[in-house]
Amino acid sequence: MSSPHDLTKEVTFHPEHSSGTGRIWKVFGILSLLTIIELALGYLLYAKHGEWSYTPVISTKILIGVLTLAKAYYIVSYFMHLGDEIRNFIMTIIVPLALFIWFIIAFLADGESWKQLKNTDGHSRPVTEQAVPAANHGEKK
Repeated sequence: MSSPHDLTKEVTFHPEHSSGTGRIWKVFGILSLLTIIELALGYLLYAKHGEWSYTPVISTKILIGVLTLAKAYYIVSYFMHLGDEIRNFIMTIIVPLALFIWFIIAFLADGESWKQLKNTDGHSRPVTEQAVPAANHGEKK
């Protein structure tokens, strides 16, 4: 008694995996370089604490944030394999993520403005006392 599976031989072709070590090393080098630059900028901020004005400090922090986003792009693109996906699939991930981040920033900004404008008991503004001498109601010295 033979089964239908015995009548034909199964031919299986295993896909050829190209050696992607070159691409892995390239991504590793880029991520390492970005990390070293971030650490150097962070150390520079630490070393120059109190010496810099507001603008260079904020510019350096923004640059560190941009470098962090570049690292996140490389990690998501290569290690999560989104770099090889179609555009519509990428947009289904990026657009909600961007909206979520925008909502967080908007809610934090709104909460901070509400705190500054409305919360007088939360020590958000300096306390000013108006000291007026007591009225003298007919007392004679």
